[in-house]
Amino acid sequence: MYKTERFEASVSVEEYLDQYVDVETFLKCCRECSAYNVKWSCPPYDFDVVDYWRQYQVFDLTAVKILFDEAYAGRICTKEEQQEIFRKSVWKVKEELSKELFLREQKIPGSISLSAGSCMRCGEDCSRREGKPCPFPEEMRYSIESLGGNVGQTISRLMGIELEWMEEGRLPHYFVLVCGLLR
Repeated sequence: MYKTERFEASVSVEEYLDQYVDVETFLKCCRECSAYNVKWSCPPYDFDVVDYWRQYQVFDLTAVKILFDEAYAGRICTKEEQQEIFRKSVWKVKEELSKELFLREQKIPGSISLSAGSCMRCGEDCSRREGKPCPFPEEMRYSIESLGGNVGQTISRLMGIELEWMEEGRLPHYFVLVCGLLR
């Protein structure tokens, strides 16, 4: 169904803030997302995003390119088929990356990972919908985008990968998950 390619890069947090973070632009994008103000991992936040970044010195980035094989790449499919394919590929790789990052956090005291996309721990049942605190704050992680990071520009400049945007009803040839560790 798919194979993966892995890419890594490290950058100082100050350089990342200067060249890749645009909080206002990405907050505007986040406001258009169905997870905005619905998941604890998504804006709006009760903290200053730039101050959050500045707690750390180095940002170790990991990108995993999920390349669909010929039977799936560019395939036209229903939304349900697309979700099933993504569940078996993208969400599986995302879960593996999250586990890997949690292990890296344990090895580097004071570090924190940034997730590839919004938190999936509680699925659609995030307690934020009910105004309750996160029941799993030790597992909830923010994404790079939710903290103003331009992931497309990041992977293009630092890893030589161009994003392929999904079209309605058509699978992409590849999908890229980008996450990292702030230390």
